[in-house]
Amino acid sequence: MAGKAAAPGTAVLLVTANVGSLFDDPDNLQKNWLREFYQVVHAHKPHFMALHCQEFGGKNYEASMSHVDKFVKELLSSDAMKEYNRARVYLDENYRSQEHFTALGSFYFLHESLKNIYQFDFKAKKYKKVTGKEIYSDTLESTPMLEKEKFPQDYFPECKWSRKGFVRTRWCVADCAFDLVNIHLFHDASNLVAWETSPSVYAGIRHKALGYVLDRIIDQRFEKVSYFVFGDFNFRLDSKSVVETLCTKATMQTVRAADTNEVVKLIFRESDNDRKVMLQLEKKLFDYFNQEVFRDDNGTALLEFDKELSVFKDRLYELDISFPPSYPYSEESSQGRQYMNTRCPAWCDRVLMSPSAKELILRSESEEKVVTYDHIGPNVCMGDHKPVFLAFRVAPGAGKAHAHVHKCCVVQ
Repeated sequence: MAGKAAAPGTAVLLVTANVGSLFDDPDNLQKNWLREFYQVVHAHKPHFMALHCQEFGGKNYEASMSHVDKFVKELLSSDAMKEYNRARVYLDENYRSQEHFTALGSFYFLHESLKNIYQFDFKAKKYKKVTGKEIYSDTLESTPMLEKEKFPQDYFPECKWSRKGFVRTRWCVADCAFDLVNIHLFHDASNLVAWETSPSVYAGIRHKALGYVLDRIIDQRFEKVSYFVFGDFNFRLDSKSVVETLCTKATMQTVRAADTNEVVKLIFRESDNDRKVMLQLEKKLFDYFNQEVFRDDNGTALLEFDKELSVFKDRLYELDISFPPSYPYSEESSQGRQYMNTRCPAWCDRVLMSPSAKELILRSESEEKVVTYDHIGPNVCMGDHKPVFLAFRVAPGAGKAHAHVHKCCVVQ
């Protein structure tokens, strides 16, 4: 199926998915989620596929272990994946360790037609040929085929049980060496706090954490290669600017707690039109009267408020976004297009890349469109996050200039 003559080169599919909802309600969500995922696999027919999951196992990992096992078994043995005869699965299941647990799950699938694929051993500092299917879980720290870190507690002190961190693997496919980084950055703990400043205090925390990851993957320990960083970045729209724009003609009412005088709610009402309520804002409430503004033209009008990546414009590149905000969708199985009113919708889930990875993709572009950046399951409930994917082809010989440097095809 993969590798039709009409589109030469190596087809690559990178997918990121925050799957916490799937394990909180597996009976209603997993079947639909897998069906939509398999449809994307079938449509793009990748030779090499990476699926980066965050919140793997849901909020209560211990209670979800049986669902985790079933999900992994389904992915590895389903008919839809039968042409992928080699796989690597890395699951952080060390949920008892507050110091190390990230709840990240990384899946890599290799098509039977793909020859000579190698994975980097970070301890031995050499590439090893990939054969068979292998699953690694529990304490990933002892696995030399990846690097894993959880962000220090002092990055986000108000969240005592944070699972945020990253896992990095390195591959050599078609003479191209690249890092794949599964990442989960910090969320907005309070809509009210996020609204106070522009940029928000939470954007600053994410900036610090992402900068740490980028510095880590290009430090002096290993040779530099292209990299793709994809996961749940938790990037949010600049809340202060969004509220000012959505409620331009509104007056604001402040509600305070009687005992502490702390602001607990903001109510924005139209100046006329019977003082209709336009927006209500609480710690975990973002209730805007017209959700269509987030869906119209895939939310394009809101992209100007998506500013967090601009700090890294020289280090990270992203294709143009042409899909609606990926979070927070309703977890009701019949509400595939509806957003929850807990947070302002935002593009949390992204596939980003280094400048050299961008060149690799664009160099491989031909007259036929071979690069797609989109979300999965637009009309189906996929949980509170819609998965996001990047599909592209590496042109024959695109990595030849670097093959001698990476020694991908000589070390076994």
